Amino acid sequence: MEKSENDKYNLQTNSNNDRVLNGFQNQSISDSKIKELTDQAILLLQRLIETPSYSSEEEKTALLIEEWFTTNNIPIERENNNIWAYNKHFNASKPTILLNSHHDTVKPNDNYTKDPFIASIENEKLFGLGSNDAGGCLVSLIATFTYFYSKENLKYNFVIVASAEEESSGPLGLKSVLKYLKNVEFGIVGEPTLMQLAIAEKGLLVIEVSVRGTASHAAHPNNDNAIYNALPVIQWFKTYEFEKVSGVLGKVKMTVTQINAGKQHNVVPASCNFVVDIRVNDAYKNEEILEIIKKEMPKNVTIKPRSLDLGSSSISIGHPIVQSGIKLGRTTYGSPTLSDQSVLSCPSLKLGPGDSTRSHSADEFIYVEEIKEGVELYIKILEGIV
Repeated sequence: MEKSENDKYNLQTNSNNDRVLNGFQNQSISDSKIKELTDQAILLLQRLIETPSYSSEEEKTALLIEEWFTTNNIPIERENNNIWAYNKHFNASKPTILLNSHHDTVKPNDNYTKDPFIASIENEKLFGLGSNDAGGCLVSLIATFTYFYSKENLKYNFVIVASAEEESSGPLGLKSVLKYLKNVEFGIVGEPTLMQLAIAEKGLLVIEVSVRGTASHAAHPNNDNAIYNALPVIQWFKTYEFEKVSGVLGKVKMTVTQINAGKQHNVVPASCNFVVDIRVNDAYKNEEILEIIKKEMPKNVTIKPRSLDLGSSSISIGHPIVQSGIKLGRTTYGSPTLSDQSVLSCPSLKLGPGDSTRSHSADEFIYVEEIKEGVELYIKILEGIV
């Protein structure tokens, strides 16, 4: 006899689902409907984990997400591997809330001891690649959107986007479909935050630095060795501090992460090249950071940015969605990690189940309880404003 989905994925569904979470009970928000959607969301996440979806290779997970919406009689739109849908009673005169998370993953690292594509539940932990980043967020937001889909007389519309290529900041991800989204006033971006409110996020500027010198035979004197010339420049990136410090995101952080010079042991190279990862606070635009760096560099140094598009983002602590979360006991903080917030021009809040420190780690996991809590809190926070 064919196993049911619940048996197949060892999903635990018992009376424990009805306990108190964060000071409020499941039954306070349509207990049976929430429980049903949450159980379905956990099953969807297990199927997503067992379907490889590296950045730009998300075709099969896109089909699984389509299947969810089709099963729930929700029309969708799709471009490449991005899928989006609007609430049933969309009203063009109302502002829209964007719900977004991604279904692509990084590749598993060599330290995995479990099969990254087997979605197993052990001691209430759901293991698998993409479980924490950001599968738990995605399925929780999909369940939340489905909960609100048919509701009438809301103050806001909803649009959900399950996006591709987030991990690689690729051209065919969320940014490519923003032009189709209607009247978005603010967004919730699903990333693991332990369901705390990340009201700001650092931007990312990656620069390629080339320090020139004079090529020569290693046996002869050379006072213009590009590698030696690079040492004080690298030290500058290590010690320089930008003047403006953000109250939420702190200082701009620069880190040299790659270096390359020379091809032969007996040849002094003509250049030494390295890469700097710069996490930009909300006090600067990426263009400003780049200009400051260029002015500080000696003449033998060339600076080339890979992209200027991934800026910092934030939302006011007084925004209704933030205040709704605070009323439920959520805390606010600034996030050092990058997400699809960086491509949004509207205010956005980063919020989701799971823990960012587990992202991209070996034997990645999310607690089943975190998904249950995530669905419930998403709904409660949104109910506070819609």
